[in-house]
Amino acid sequence: MFGLELEFSALLVVCILCACVFECINGFHDAANAVATVIYTNSMKPWHAVVLSGLLNGVGVFLGGTAVAMGIISMLPVETLVDQDTSHSLGMVGAILLTAIFWNLGTWWLAIPASSSHTLIGSILGVGIAYSLLPGTGDAAVNWKKAGDVALSLICSPAFGFVLALALMALVTRVFAGHVKLFRSPEGDEPPPWWIRGVLIMTCGLVSFSHGSNDGQKGMGLMMLILIGVAPSAFSIDRRYDEHQVAQSVRQVKELYDKSTGEVSDPQILHVLEKASVPLNALTQLTSDVAVKRPQDASPFEIRKSMLLLRSELKALGQVPSDSLPVAVHELRMAADGLSVYTDYVPMWVIVLVAVSLAAGTMVGWERIVITIGEKIGKNHLSYAQGASAEIVAASTIAASTYLGLPVSTTQVLSSGIAGSMYASGGIANLNKGTIRKIVLAWVLTFPICVTMSGTLFLIFRTIFD
Repeated sequence: MFGLELEFSALLVVCILCACVFECINGFHDAANAVATVIYTNSMKPWHAVVLSGLLNGVGVFLGGTAVAMGIISMLPVETLVDQDTSHSLGMVGAILLTAIFWNLGTWWLAIPASSSHTLIGSILGVGIAYSLLPGTGDAAVNWKKAGDVALSLICSPAFGFVLALALMALVTRVFAGHVKLFRSPEGDEPPPWWIRGVLIMTCGLVSFSHGSNDGQKGMGLMMLILIGVAPSAFSIDRRYDEHQVAQSVRQVKELYDKSTGEVSDPQILHVLEKASVPLNALTQLTSDVAVKRPQDASPFEIRKSMLLLRSELKALGQVPSDSLPVAVHELRMAADGLSVYTDYVPMWVIVLVAVSLAAGTMVGWERIVITIGEKIGKNHLSYAQGASAEIVAASTIAASTYLGLPVSTTQVLSSGIAGSMYASGGIANLNKGTIRKIVLAWVLTFPICVTMSGTLFLIFRTIFD
């Protein structure tokens, strides 16, 4: 299977199943973010809400694209970590999966709405940091620029959720002051007025879809880390393209490179081109004789590594004013970026697995976190206006993050949004400080605990397998 020995093939299948388990846990851990408001406002029956949320989560996975997934992969340059020893790759994957599943299950059991995004990203970075501690590896095991962007997104999103929900709730209070029912809590099992109910069901659907489009991509990124790490020959390059197409694209880049070096006199640009020549020459050599080579003679993994390094080196041209770049250099950058079609991909079967796992997980185990979100963040029962405001903010924030290719914590955005809407209605006295304290503590502790645990497990596995 995928060119691996039988025992490694079996372990790869186990790892893929574990990734599906993580995505299921992500589903029922985060399902409350979408369904809590419609359940606690009597807008939908719990089972109806959960089924709707599960289906829209699955649809979101299919339609959300892959930008976030590629961001997850690029944080941990698997090309640096992977060597000829498959057991080392399995150690890397095992450390990530065990940590992510353990922390997600633990916080769900304690009914704490912790972030699955923090959990996964902390687990991934923990492995990269631990690898950089090994002799002779340096700090190339973590893409710190991408990690910084992701960390900023995760840190800022709860603050955005709180402030935006507070502002939206204040606006709704001013504009719809005459609609008294909008600001009431449900009485018994009485459903809200039809138009309020419609808004709440719509926002539930939007949060579910947005969650699938963002968190589903995290599952895709995790799956691709596993596949590229354990079976690099099979998954380093998108198999929909044959060797001749790859070779033709590389030849085009080489021709533009040669043209650029003949037209450029700026020392800064020449220095960048000189550094880029190393991976480009390696890439040209790997693909130049493809017409007479057997496919297995050219390592897809080495081709991938050279492509990514070439694009990385040419990114330095972004520091040069665009009007100073010759046309040939612009064309070179575009052609090099075009090589991403071979490396930045997710197979359809992976997308299907993630969509099914996330949708199935959304339909089970949701009740524990729903109670926390619906009853314990504020001291009063959630009103219609508060529920709608929090979910509108959550859906729009997640959608914007997906568009920008950044992972964001649905849990933190929605929880902080509910807190913001509660604060707008009654100030800090309207917040349940005990629950808020637990949520903030989980938010603060998740990242360092996952980094430490996954890094430690990676070093233990590495020692065992060496």
